[in-house]
Amino acid sequence: MSKQKNQKEKLTNLGRDVVKDVFKGVNPSVSFPVRSLSNISFDKKNRTLVMGKNMSARYFFNVAHAKKFLQTIEVAAVSKNLLKEGKHASLRDVFYQVKRTVPGTKINIVDEQAESDSVIEDLELILNLPREQININANKNGSVAGKVIVEDRGDTIDWSKLGSGGWSIPSNVEEISFKKVDAKYIIYMEKAAVWERLHEDKFWEKNKCIIMSSQGQTTRGIRRLLQRLHTEHKLPIYVLADFDPWGFYIYSVIKFGSISLAHLAGETAIPGVKFLGITADDVENYGLQKNLITMKEADISRLKQIEKYEWFVDNKDWQRQFKMMKKLGAKAEIQALSARGISFISEKYLPEKIAKKDLID
Repeated sequence: MSKQKNQKEKLTNLGRDVVKDVFKGVNPSVSFPVRSLSNISFDKKNRTLVMGKNMSARYFFNVAHAKKFLQTIEVAAVSKNLLKEGKHASLRDVFYQVKRTVPGTKINIVDEQAESDSVIEDLELILNLPREQININANKNGSVAGKVIVEDRGDTIDWSKLGSGGWSIPSNVEEISFKKVDAKYIIYMEKAAVWERLHEDKFWEKNKCIIMSSQGQTTRGIRRLLQRLHTEHKLPIYVLADFDPWGFYIYSVIKFGSISLAHLAGETAIPGVKFLGITADDVENYGLQKNLITMKEADISRLKQIEKYEWFVDNKDWQRQFKMMKKLGAKAEIQALSARGISFISEKYLPEKIAKKDLID
């Protein structure tokens, strides 16, 4: 069975089950796993997050559920039409497709995009399919450069010849095929500004690697692209992020998967990823003490949450980093390295760290 046929069949069955319930006189409902930390476990063997077995049901004839139930069916209908027409829609497109008033009432099906976005995530759980496979995509976010040639929907794209902006990473990377990959490793960085520095310095060319970034938290498209390069081409991946709780979380999401998307960990998590920096040791080794930023209450609170994550609790290297951060009472940005020179990061810091394999697992 083709992927698209399977997707259409799942959506058709969802609608058919609702209709069957109506004719049976049964309250129509949909069920899916609960999306919360309490329903997430850490698989120590595979080193990824796993969705638990606790289920949530949504009923049509229930005042508390009715609107969400209707939203779910409406989004499912939009998705089925997209598959039928062979077209794709953005999250924003889907919001406008379902944003209308229920006939005979003054009630809107959705009022804000956050509502339709949440329902799309629920639909993924109901169908056991990522939204990209039901033709719903997020906006492009992220850049990549390196000696790599890919084919995307019939177009051949050379990542080494796309100017100062690099290749813009799409939301859905499943249809991309790799024609040539000439690299020893990948550096994923939290900051787009840092990527621009490395790209301008031609770091990827001088060091035979791939450089990739977004702006802040990684998108699904980026995580899936990283995973494909890692598994299909056996490329090591190094994460370069700020020395702060938010940078640690970015690394955690790439390595183990995210709590809200634990059901997609198999397609996005990369247990083999290593943390390159910035670390507490870097602060001392590279003289960044004068460039530290005092932690705020939000930083301290977030650090307390992260250090208690099951996948960090028994990791001595990470617990040491957390302890040193608390002792410093401060955090550091990647760009703090610029105090040593605008190209210090590309000419000394990264080559030195990678050569020494100064990494945290």
